[in-house]
Amino acid sequence: MDTSRPAVLVTGGAKRLGGAIAQKFGEAGWHVIIHYHSSSDDAQDLADTLPASEIIQCDLADGDAAVRMVHDLSARTGNWQCLVNCASVFEYDDMRALDPALSHNAMQVNAITPARMAQAYLSAPRTTGGACVINVTDMKIENTNPDFFSYTMSKNALHSAIGMLSKGRSNSADRIYGLAPGAILASHDQSEDETDISHKLNLLGRKTGADEIADAALFLAGRNLASGQTVFVDSGQHLLDQDRDVIYLARDRAMEG
Repeated sequence: MDTSRPAVLVTGGAKRLGGAIAQKFGEAGWHVIIHYHSSSDDAQDLADTLPASEIIQCDLADGDAAVRMVHDLSARTGNWQCLVNCASVFEYDDMRALDPALSHNAMQVNAITPARMAQAYLSAPRTTGGACVINVTDMKIENTNPDFFSYTMSKNALHSAIGMLSKGRSNSADRIYGLAPGAILASHDQSEDETDISHKLNLLGRKTGADEIADAALFLAGRNLASGQTVFVDSGQHLLDQDRDVIYLARDRAMEG
């Protein structure tokens, strides 16, 4: 790779929010390492559009494999400046019946593996200044509701790692941030029409774009904020107190006429 370009690893970078983030970094001149689990075609299609990129496969449910991936990349990537932990699993359970298997997988993929990857990345020797870790969480860390119970627990666990990693970092030039999106793309079993309604249930009454999340990630990668901070990009949704996920709030409103 061209070490004159800063490098970024985006987990879950083949599509959806991860894809938007990878695209933004690529357009800004970064060497983008696109991680994928099973979306190899999407990852390669995206990589083919970027000036400098590569793709890498790993199942983040296997934490040891993910740490090995970080060590391997550190050994061969001379100017690796940013790790974006964006990959996640989003499956339904609620406060009445936590699904143990689903919960275990959510905690592993969404929290434990990203934390281990961040630890491995931050411990790698580097000669190009500080490193940057961006953990993509969710506005649900402030605006909680009983839906997607295990997912929300896992995102709160990932959020808690931001402060701990920041306070424990050995290099004062390193930065660890959180990036908390609101409702951005169609998810779970939503139709596009439902998405348009539900994603405007925020203070501004507007749909937040994936490009806004990508812009925020690129800004954070510049390490211009104090370490440990979380940026919410959700049109104010985290400032509300919604008693259900917006998927179901919108459906309830539609049924009421």
